[in-house]
Amino acid sequence: MQDVLHALFFVTAFGALFLAVIAAEFVYVRRSGKSGVYHPRETVANLAAGFSYKIVDGIAVALFIQAFYLWVYQYGLQWNPPASAVSILALIVFIDFCFYINHYMMHKVRWFWSGHITHHSSEHMNFSTALRQNFTFAFSGSWVLWWIPAALVGFDKNWVLLAIEGNLVYQFFLHTEQIRKLGALEKVMNTPSHHRVHHGSNAAQIDRNFGGIFIFWDKMFGTFRSEDDAGKIKYGVTRMPEKPYNPLYLQIHGWVEMAQDVWRHKDLRIIYKHPEWVDEQYGDQQAALAKSPLIEKI
Repeated sequence: MQDVLHALFFVTAFGALFLAVIAAEFVYVRRSGKSGVYHPRETVANLAAGFSYKIVDGIAVALFIQAFYLWVYQYGLQWNPPASAVSILALIVFIDFCFYINHYMMHKVRWFWSGHITHHSSEHMNFSTALRQNFTFAFSGSWVLWWIPAALVGFDKNWVLLAIEGNLVYQFFLHTEQIRKLGALEKVMNTPSHHRVHHGSNAAQIDRNFGGIFIFWDKMFGTFRSEDDAGKIKYGVTRMPEKPYNPLYLQIHGWVEMAQDVWRHKDLRIIYKHPEWVDEQYGDQQAALAKSPLIEKI
């Protein structure tokens, strides 16, 4: 019960902070005479999706993710270093590396992408976009790639929770067009400039810049692209959702479409192949198919 209360406290405290930052950005762009930064209906959908995501995710962390973490922990190295500047930095870097792997897989495996597509389906880049998440994340299983390596190493679960939540808080501040370049920090840290590329849907922008806090993972593994080399950024996904302002639709249409593709083609490989694989494999059939009545009813 205590863990559930901690989760709800986090939602309340940081939710208030995020809303204040969103309001400040909205006022700033209005006073600056900028248009097209915020779309009222989309912003409401983002907030609704973010609220449902964080409530479900917080309860999931409290009820079963941490319990699974402790079960795995007993079979790992059980390093559990004492708290110090070195161990905290090591944890932050390690958690960010795990996030890079997790994030990469969310883009490369259809099952994981079916939940993550929600976050990428906005045509605008503002702080409310950061909250455009999916409540099914806790049930997709991709969190295993983020949490469980730390359990095997032997980090304390409470410190891991803080590191993961801190990572997410940092990422919130990447979702803006109002901050351009940050000088030397661009070489090491993930910045709004790098993250704008990640949210692009043009060929030069897709599957780039997966890091959470640090950008050197992308530079090490060949997934980095500078905003200067990415061309004009078009936010969103290659196939935009048909109901962009319906929070429930935004969070489940990816799963429904994946299930429809599996049923239609009788091919379970669709689940673990990359998201575009079904079009590459069954392109002619896909193009000829009519809209599904199931997803239209959502």
